[in-house]
Amino acid sequence: MRSFAVILSAVLLGSASAFVPPGVAPKAFVQQQKPYHSNCVDVTPRKQCVLFMGWGPEPVWTTAEIKSNDSANQSGKSVSVSVAVPPETAQEYKIPGQYVQVRLNEDTKPLFLAIASAPDSDNAEFEFLIKGTDDNEWITGAVAGTKIEVSQVLGNGFPMEENLEGFKFDFPTQNVLLFGVGSGIAPIKAAMESGQLKIAGAGVGGRTARLYYGVQTPEDLCFVDKFPEWESLGFQVVPVLSQPPDGWNGRTGYVQNCLEEDGVPIPRNSGALLCGMKGMAESVKDLLTKAGVFEGRVLTNF
Repeated sequence: MRSFAVILSAVLLGSASAFVPPGVAPKAFVQQQKPYHSNCVDVTPRKQCVLFMGWGPEPVWTTAEIKSNDSANQSGKSVSVSVAVPPETAQEYKIPGQYVQVRLNEDTKPLFLAIASAPDSDNAEFEFLIKGTDDNEWITGAVAGTKIEVSQVLGNGFPMEENLEGFKFDFPTQNVLLFGVGSGIAPIKAAMESGQLKIAGAGVGGRTARLYYGVQTPEDLCFVDKFPEWESLGFQVVPVLSQPPDGWNGRTGYVQNCLEEDGVPIPRNSGALLCGMKGMAESVKDLLTKAGVFEGRVLTNF
């Protein structure tokens, strides 16, 4: 008989409180370890095998500290948490869409949190957007000065440089569409504020961008104070409400509905970044590729 150590990891798709949607399972494989391998424990006559899940390496934990914890929207359902991390951890963060695991201590189930702040090796502080649940109150209710543990930076992020630049797909990308649903706006925010999308400033000309940001109600919108800044950077911000109140004059329904209504003006020269629920991502990708956008330019952070 063989014993198995099971390492289960789930990358947050869309939020700093992100989650793996129902029905999405990491690709797994069983690796038989030889006795001399550092990951193998010889328990003769048994041999330990490790079941690896396709979400990256085992976390290496370091101490971090919560610097601030503020409400992120009017509904109070989400918080914006700023965490001071070791300088070497900050230097590992290169590409928007990457994430870390976070826990209070070894007795706490880790959270998988997409980083909401842009990469900055000189600023050893990460911002996270976290939707409150019964299971994460230890961080959503934490006060400044609370010590926590963070892993190394994980994941590949949005592969923007590889797929949006150059002539890999026809001409270089001239138009970028971004789709963030709920707390999935977190890594999208990081991408917009990083400068790596190379969007021309408002009124300048050049590469253009539009953000479709979907939530239920106006009170659920996060980073509202950032909207003018994003607009000045060249991003057209389109809030989309699935449960609009009376008097709401903006877009309604779901972000995929808005994409279907608006269409894609120049599909072959367009790219997209997606973060949110599985159903949204599948619908948006289907609409974009059917319109003529290259599948390789429809980017996710997982």
